Amino acid sequence: MNVYDSARMADVLAPLGYVRVDAADGADMVILNTCHIREKAAEKVYSELGRLRRLKAEKERTGRGMILAVAGCVAQAEGGEILRRAPFVDMVFGPQAFHRLPEMISRASRAGGAVLDTDFPAEPKFDHLPAPGKLEGYSAFLTVQEGCDKFCTFCVVPYTRGAEFSRPVAEVEAEARHLVAGGAREITLLGQNVNAYHGEGNDGDWGLGRLIARLAEIEGLERIRYTTSYPAEVDDALIGAHRDVPQLMPFLHLPVQSGADRILVAMNRRHTADDYRRLAGRLRHARPDLALSSDFIVGFPGETEADFEATLRLVEDVTFAQAYSFKYSPRPGTPAAALENQVPEKVKTERLARLQERLGAQQVAFNQGCVGRALPVLLDRQGRKPGQLVGRSPYMQAVHVEAPDHLLGSVMPLTIGAAHANSLSGALTGAFADERACA
Repeated sequence: MNVYDSARMADVLAPLGYVRVDAADGADMVILNTCHIREKAAEKVYSELGRLRRLKAEKERTGRGMILAVAGCVAQAEGGEILRRAPFVDMVFGPQAFHRLPEMISRASRAGGAVLDTDFPAEPKFDHLPAPGKLEGYSAFLTVQEGCDKFCTFCVVPYTRGAEFSRPVAEVEAEARHLVAGGAREITLLGQNVNAYHGEGNDGDWGLGRLIARLAEIEGLERIRYTTSYPAEVDDALIGAHRDVPQLMPFLHLPVQSGADRILVAMNRRHTADDYRRLAGRLRHARPDLALSSDFIVGFPGETEADFEATLRLVEDVTFAQAYSFKYSPRPGTPAAALENQVPEKVKTERLARLQERLGAQQVAFNQGCVGRALPVLLDRQGRKPGQLVGRSPYMQAVHVEAPDHLLGSVMPLTIGAAHANSLSGALTGAFADERACA
């Protein structure tokens, strides 16, 4: 989501003469686009600001300035604190305000002091953004929904991103067509709670399943993905899209967070562990080759060993191709941060290691199960070795293959020959294999 927002910031800044560079050294402007979902992510902001302060000072000594800005969710949550701890920062603005960048730059230049903009706009920022700029690569992100109304007790998103908002169907479709015309072969639909999408269509509100079916009609769009999902918002139409829309990839990130009902209630999640099991079964019945990934929080306040064992049982029952797992991190201002019975750090560390061992074994088994299969792979970049291309399988695995460069941007059938720790390797099949031999 921050990748998408960062690209849109670049689009907003382009008319002012700004172009993106690969490093902060020598840049006229540096924007840290930040995440506040875990404590470690927020801490990195202040560490990076210390390094950038030196670069900013060096530029000023040469008679040139550097505008230093902090954007995103840390800016939204800690705007005043950032300016207190890092008074050399020129601009601090939240994720709903970046369409006002030209105005902020002008204010910072005129006033010579810091600009703080963390107000939620009366009108959606998307109404004020230019068309997306030139696409880099063959995959694109497209935000269709923002914000969240669920108020999970551990989560800052409702406070930093605001209430749920869905972009109109016509607006989403127009941006998707623009991206495909610019070379996108795969689009990932984004939202903090993406399957709560209820965008205005020509005959009322549309859900995510219907939106996906409409986008699948765009010629040249070969793959559709979406993230991040909320289990209780997966409806029949979305499950039907997994069954009926071949462009929708058979890989779904569906965060469960815990396998213990008592903890799920304390988290204010709106599903039980068995609800999740049943939902996984329905999705796999609709699309038998579908694989799941998930999020897990270990050591939520009050979590007992029995609660943790319930999470391990759910992992064994459902099985995951990938997963993200973290120790609970108290976020200031969230209800869970004030709960009693905080789990000791040592216990969280031990439980996380056990969970990750189980999840890692499932990922290895899934990758090994791909060996010998023919998978369609979108070849989207050159590899490190001469004559090598790299792409993504339907299951988001990196796949390496010896192939000529003119196949970049193509979805090619590859026979998977080996599974590695974090990737697969494959070979072109049939006539394409002969082409490689002649290349």
